[in-house]
Amino acid sequence: MIKLAGIDIGNDSIKLVLDGSREPLVIPNIIAPGYERHILQEEDTPLKALDVMIYSPSLSQRNQRYFVGQLALEHEDNLELEDTDNKAISDQSLIVALTALAYQGLTNQAFNAGYGNVDEVEYTLGTGLPVRAFAKFNQQFEQRLLGEHEVTFLSTPQFQNRKIKVSVRKVAVSIEGAAAMFHLATHDSLQVKDEEIYNGCIGVCEIGALTTDFPVIKRMAIDNHFSHGEQIGIATYLDAVIRDVEDAYGYVFPSRAKLVQRVKNREFTIQLLGEGQVDIRPIVDQHFRRAALRMIEMIKKRWRKYPDIQCFYVIGGGASALKPYIQEAAGSLKLRFANESEYLNMYGYLKVAKSRLSQSVPV
Repeated sequence: MIKLAGIDIGNDSIKLVLDGSREPLVIPNIIAPGYERHILQEEDTPLKALDVMIYSPSLSQRNQRYFVGQLALEHEDNLELEDTDNKAISDQSLIVALTALAYQGLTNQAFNAGYGNVDEVEYTLGTGLPVRAFAKFNQQFEQRLLGEHEVTFLSTPQFQNRKIKVSVRKVAVSIEGAAAMFHLATHDSLQVKDEEIYNGCIGVCEIGALTTDFPVIKRMAIDNHFSHGEQIGIATYLDAVIRDVEDAYGYVFPSRAKLVQRVKNREFTIQLLGEGQVDIRPIVDQHFRRAALRMIEMIKKRWRKYPDIQCFYVIGGGASALKPYIQEAAGSLKLRFANESEYLNMYGYLKVAKSRLSQSVPV
């Protein structure tokens, strides 16, 4: 049975949801070279120890071992995407995405029993790219995802030595931010839920880790002339926080993702060498205020160029982190935010795929 899924291949994390489920799977987009682990105590959940061997014709190196997500989070040789990376052609993003698809297939028992010890999970996917990458790379991105890939879980608890074939049959690629608006405008049945968004002229500021996208949506169609993207995201400011904390206190965050976890959990106290502790909130505030001012200036610039925009939505994972700072910087400028901001694109991709591939309504 082919599963329909929405997958947001974000620069900071991969977010995946199956049709009919409201429980998204989130895996940090971070990897490290894999090797035989010295395990003193097995992790209490497979997600904490994604240790995989991946074969894919789309990867430059095949049959390589990787630690993925949380297992790579504190690894000294871990790799996070940088602003020079393009997720449409990034091996790292594909490695984490295939791991997520294989994991979801096993945990939801969505696979077909194959020959020997190889199971197979089949997908129809909805996914997306930033505005600037979409025009040039959407076909290449689609081709890299399509086809058959193999993921073998090695030391992962509950899944030791399980091999699963991930077969991607169809892919619908849409534009980040625009897909989020489609989700906000429609019910799961794809019937219109919000007439203003569906039939209006809406500006979007979608703040990601490495990019910020400004699609303009008019009656659910992308405006080719006024939609734009910037090669800057919240990662620039997270990196600045990491540098300042290290310079001031000698405390080293092993990865950007580790700092993001702390910010999400509002845990701003770090442990110093010895028994001392210090609050890094002032450093976070300083850089997040800078980020918010930059975002407000970019929003004003887009809105001035296209004054027909009725309202501006600020969404994405970066919007979740920066919301109070953006509201403070906006002053009298009215902006809209949405709940579950970091998941809007993922749910939108699922709906776009459902719509396009079932050909129920044009998008």
